[in-house]
Amino acid sequence: MSENSPQSQNPMPQQVLIYADGGSRGNPGPAGCGVVLSNAATGENLENISHFLGTATNNVAEYTGLVLGLEKALALGIPEVEVRMDSELVVKQIKGEYRVKNENLKPLYLKATALKSKFKKFAISHVRREQNKEADRLANQAMDRGA
Repeated sequence: MSENSPQSQNPMPQQVLIYADGGSRGNPGPAGCGVVLSNAATGENLENISHFLGTATNNVAEYTGLVLGLEKALALGIPEVEVRMDSELVVKQIKGEYRVKNENLKPLYLKATALKSKFKKFAISHVRREQNKEADRLANQAMDRGA
């Protein structure tokens, strides 16, 4: 289910960048998410996740990518994360700028906000799709596997 890159022998960094993406072919349709965790200081890739979700909406896939990235950072013992996503909706909901109206997104939103509170430092920002290519590739890889 997951594509994991080999971890280096270096100690875990203080801060990681998490690039997360999700997508579905049809809305809802076959869905997947991709996550890239890298050392914020060096850019070294720490982990790649490519996860097939079955049938889901694009927004569910985006949120699932965020949740999986945060869970992996916690599992690695990382105290500080900076998340970058091309989903403006998810970013603005996590920042509290938009309300979560969709009932299917509320559980994922609550899980993500509970996870973010476990970090010493948490930041999330919206990036253009071109800046999120690797996470997008991993999400598409997951959808290809599930098709």
